[in-house]
Amino acid sequence: MPQLSFRDVQPMIGANLIDAEGSKVGKIEDIYLDNDTQEPEWALVHTGLLGRKLNYVPLRDASVSDDSLQAAYTESQIKDAPSIDPDLELSPQEEVALYEHYGIAAEPRVLHADDVEAAPPVPDTGYDTSGPTTDDAMTRSEEQLAVGVVRRPSSLVRLKKFVVTEDVQMTVPVQREEVRVVREPITDANVGKAMAGPDLSEEEHEMTLMEEQVVVNKQVVPKERVRLDKSVTSEKEVVSEQVRKEQIDVEQE
Repeated sequence: MPQLSFRDVQPMIGANLIDAEGSKVGKIEDIYLDNDTQEPEWALVHTGLLGRKLNYVPLRDASVSDDSLQAAYTESQIKDAPSIDPDLELSPQEEVALYEHYGIAAEPRVLHADDVEAAPPVPDTGYDTSGPTTDDAMTRSEEQLAVGVVRRPSSLVRLKKFVVTEDVQMTVPVQREEVRVVREPITDANVGKAMAGPDLSEEEHEMTLMEEQVVVNKQVVPKERVRLDKSVTSEKEVVSEQVRKEQIDVEQE
């Protein structure tokens, strides 16, 4: 199987690592390159309960699919690998221990006589003394803030309807009948009716009086419609953060 390039595995950071048997092992935290060849050599993978442990997995004979990276080793091999601090660079001893755990024969580095005996020429221009020689210039870098926004729920609003009781007073006009006595003198117009009965007799008259009484009935009527709606308001927030930048001093001996 051809060796994967950094271009192949770089998009896999954050993807799932699958073991040789097709089981999911964990999320890929980072990819480490060989210092000499600059080819991908190790993947740092979250394992254990809740993914709190980090293990180194060799990328030798690994393969890439659309959304995952499959290693050539089993999940138990990966989880039982030596525990190494991922914040520090792998030492030769730690790398050998990892090779032995995964059953990989470490390739020895061959030194040629020319490399040992020949003194390096002094270049005419500036050169890199802190590692492999790059070019005649030093690159100064600095951190820059990349600020964005993310939408998160802030609160939940719920409409809730309930019943309350209140006292209501109303003034209602009512009518009632009252009796009154009307006396009429005897005239030619009514003398006939007055003389129609016996001369002397006992008699009773009755009249029913009517009155209005207040009758209260209640009915439910719709008063308004209430719904939830939302609008977007904009405001400005100040972001404060520390950034680092490199500076270059000139020292002359």
